[in-house]
Amino acid sequence: MRGKKGLNRDTPPVFKNLSGLLVFSLAMVGVVSLVQIGRSGSTIFDRFTSLFQQQPPAPKVDTRSVVIQQVREASELTTAIYTMEAVVPAQQDAAIAGFVVGTTKLLYIARGEIRAGVDLSALTPENVNVTGDTLRLRLPPPRLLDQKIDVAKSGVYDYNRGFLGLGPDTAPELQRLAQAEALKKIQTAACAEGVLEKANDRAKLVVSQLIRVSGVNTVVVETQAPAADACQSS
Repeated sequence: MRGKKGLNRDTPPVFKNLSGLLVFSLAMVGVVSLVQIGRSGSTIFDRFTSLFQQQPPAPKVDTRSVVIQQVREASELTTAIYTMEAVVPAQQDAAIAGFVVGTTKLLYIARGEIRAGVDLSALTPENVNVTGDTLRLRLPPPRLLDQKIDVAKSGVYDYNRGFLGLGPDTAPELQRLAQAEALKKIQTAACAEGVLEKANDRAKLVVSQLIRVSGVNTVVVETQAPAADACQSS
């Protein structure tokens, strides 16, 4: 026992100082570690909370879809109307044993109307091209949209069943035949007058005025030539 107490009393001061220094160093390492953990935890927390505080991405507008929607609202855009009157004769014979015994003649005066334009519902995003602040739109080819006889302004001018009235009484049939023939004549005349080309030119102007898109300063509307069979009678 005396030896142990004597050893403690006789321990050199340098060892005591080293022990104190070691304890102090360990304490400092602990403090620094705690600080680093605190900083790391704060950084992780900041990153976690930033996920919920980020601004949502700016909305994007598909200019082509906007243009298609605007233009399609016009549907079948009639841009040229051609009206004309046609005088059409029609007749039908009555025969017995191969011999004509009477002829019915009908003279019909028809007023018809032809409408031409472009079918804007046929537009697709491929028809729209946006480069910078310039938008190019290619229209479908023009076509005949409607053709009809204005029955309120048309009528039978003369109806004659011939000598002794031996011709067949077929007024309704002859009138329908005359109307169909009149419509063909009016359609042929309209196409010869360039109704499809006029429809193209006016469609270009009208559609240019329909397009209103933010960020687009220049609108270029392109047309297509009419199809080869666009004026053929159905």
